[in-house]
Amino acid sequence: MDNILSLLIGLIFLAGLATPLLYRIWQKNTGIYLAVIPLIIFVVLISELFQLAPRESSVLETTMGFLPGMEFAFRIDGLSLIFGLLISGIGVLILLHASYYMAKYERQANFYTYLMFFMGAMIGMVFSDNLLVLFVFWEITSVASFFLIGFDHHAEKSRQAALQALLITGFGGLCLFFAVILTGNITGTYVISELLEQSIHLGNHPYYYLILTLTILAAVTKSAQFPFHFWLPGAMQAPTPVSAYLHSATMVNAGIFLLMRIYPIMGGTMMWKYSLMLTGVITMFLGAFFAMGQRDFKRILAFTTISALGTMTLLVGIDTPDSLKAALIFFIVHGLYKGGLFMIAGIIDKSTGTRDIYDLHGLFKKMPVTAIVTLLALISMAGLPPMLGFIGKELIYEAKMQLPDVSWLLLPLGVGANMLMVAISITVFYELFIPDKKRKPIELKYRERDLPLRFILGPILLAVVGLFLGLSPKILEIPVDNGLYFMGNQMAHISLSLWHGFNDVLILSIFTVLSGIFIFYIRRPVTRMIGRIITWLDHLHLPTLFSQLINKYLKTAAKNTNLLQHGYHRFYLLTFFLAVIALMGIQIFRITDIQLPELTPSPIKIHVALLLLVTAISVIFAVFAKSRLSAILAMGVVGYGIAMLYLYYGAIDLAITQFLAETVLMVLFVMVIYYLPEFAILSNKKSRLRDGIISVAVGVFVTLVVLKAKFLNLETPISEFFAANSYTEAHGRNIVNVILVDFRALDTLGELTVLTLAAAGVYSLFRFQIKTLKKKKSGQQKPRENVDNKMHG
Repeated sequence: MDNILSLLIGLIFLAGLATPLLYRIWQKNTGIYLAVIPLIIFVVLISELFQLAPRESSVLETTMGFLPGMEFAFRIDGLSLIFGLLISGIGVLILLHASYYMAKYERQANFYTYLMFFMGAMIGMVFSDNLLVLFVFWEITSVASFFLIGFDHHAEKSRQAALQALLITGFGGLCLFFAVILTGNITGTYVISELLEQSIHLGNHPYYYLILTLTILAAVTKSAQFPFHFWLPGAMQAPTPVSAYLHSATMVNAGIFLLMRIYPIMGGTMMWKYSLMLTGVITMFLGAFFAMGQRDFKRILAFTTISALGTMTLLVGIDTPDSLKAALIFFIVHGLYKGGLFMIAGIIDKSTGTRDIYDLHGLFKKMPVTAIVTLLALISMAGLPPMLGFIGKELIYEAKMQLPDVSWLLLPLGVGANMLMVAISITVFYELFIPDKKRKPIELKYRERDLPLRFILGPILLAVVGLFLGLSPKILEIPVDNGLYFMGNQMAHISLSLWHGFNDVLILSIFTVLSGIFIFYIRRPVTRMIGRIITWLDHLHLPTLFSQLINKYLKTAAKNTNLLQHGYHRFYLLTFFLAVIALMGIQIFRITDIQLPELTPSPIKIHVALLLLVTAISVIFAVFAKSRLSAILAMGVVGYGIAMLYLYYGAIDLAITQFLAETVLMVLFVMVIYYLPEFAILSNKKSRLRDGIISVAVGVFVTLVVLKAKFLNLETPISEFFAANSYTEAHGRNIVNVILVDFRALDTLGELTVLTLAAAGVYSLFRFQIKTLKKKKSGQQKPRENVDNKMHG
């Protein structure tokens, strides 16, 4: 397969860039044609799934790299294949679904650009064989999701939700970046395959706890774990296809993938176990609890997603072969049913105009296909047979029972969360599809048979796949076994079946289902109770607290900015000079290894002495001058005097530059002085005394530094390097020019960039002024024309 995968990933980004042009050609069919790219990736990964031998990986290297150690290489193994198949497969269905859902939206080309970039980043992230490249793709997902969540940017809630998601996941991205840098410095490599092949584990390193803390922060912020879970329900402001893709197989599962990928490098310690278990079990229960109190179908699904992510985090933290097996299976289960349910939410919203489950009822007869597909997806979410979700729930219970020391906490919260998930599943189906005679019948905007196949194809396929895998789970044994192998479980072996006999796990499952049915029957008081709790917690509403924190930060930043950037040029100079004095003082007293040679006075040149005398007198005259023009002329004399000193000591280029600069400044000062107010003494004697003391101190310290530097003996002066390499390496005889153009090329480029931007700004101001003058002239001429016309009339 060589570089096919890398070429396809690059093709996704290229298609995203070209989407504005492609949309002009394909119009509303853009999503259909773009779906071909992830479809090809899905087919390639399926072929690779059957070609790779068990417990074998394939590293696809490319020649593209921007920095040493950051070469783009992609790794295909059992773990990345599972994630890649769901990302690409569901991506195909999302693009087909969005081609109809987004048909009446504006800026569709932008939408597909953001979605393709997001898809490419997710696929690139799971297949990256370099930690730095993984981080780059990780950050691209955050930026792309910012644009997707805030797609309806005219709405304040969309903008707030997008900014909230970006700030939280961006914070996690910075944590991941620091963790990656530390890992690379410790191990000497950023290549994931090398880390795994060498069986490197950081557990005994002094920086392990710091690296692990940073990595867990990155994972829990990305995967919306408590206490960072609140950004995920806010992300429901995005269009429904975006929510379906972000919640099923991509954005929120990136943190889970990171934990699974680095498990062989950092997992297995007590901190790993208990931090992830505690975070996961709290998130799992809170997500299900708050989902029960929601009315909006998408918000219900968002909170159940939080619960599912908490479950996966908990399973990775339990850190047993069975728990890791359950985590991989549950990732597949969740992707299948949650992607379908979100697309169903889009179908119902398009057909009825609302997502409030308590305003909808009796949709079974009007939307039978949607109802059956929803039933299958909800059965899987509730963990009932014969769907794959039942096997996943059995594995979760089995994994939790293997830790007797903490099972007293994990089992009650886990069973409680699953009881609520069963009640939520029954409630959603009952409210949506079972008729209620007390309520008015629902009128559909679009009949189900009028909807295009591509719009409802996604939920149908995902439900059928979930049912098929539930009835034939043996198909998943080899892929999951390969995934576990590359998570460090070399002895793990997978055995999946729909029936495991009558045991403790089955008893727990039966108890969970019966309790969920009971909660459904008392759902009204339960929902009211949860609603009251949510209302009581409103003063601790995390999104509001987060917004208040950001606003307070901005106000503090503005206050500090006004304090430091006050606009008084004199105090800027005072601050600068005081800092220079402090730094020079430290430098003078720090350097002690100076060998003073025998000092012999050199002959004094009369013309040099006269030049220095005239310059000094000009400085004094400029300080005490009462005329602005006199002070400017005196400062010009000072500049010309310094230029003459350059010329005397052979620095011709510096002398020419100084002469030109002083001439231009003199002309500009004289031209501008006409528009300035009359000269006035605005400072008092104390201020002038302070300024004088600081000025003298700066001069004294600069003199001392220059004298001390003259007698400082360095082993290898940098001037020798420039003199030795200017002609041979840079092919230039003028050392100063070579330093500016070659050795300090980036610095010179920065200066040129600043000058270019300044010139562009001046040009824009002049252009604006010219246009304003032309408008004024034309406005003055029109009345005259009207007067002339009236006179002629």
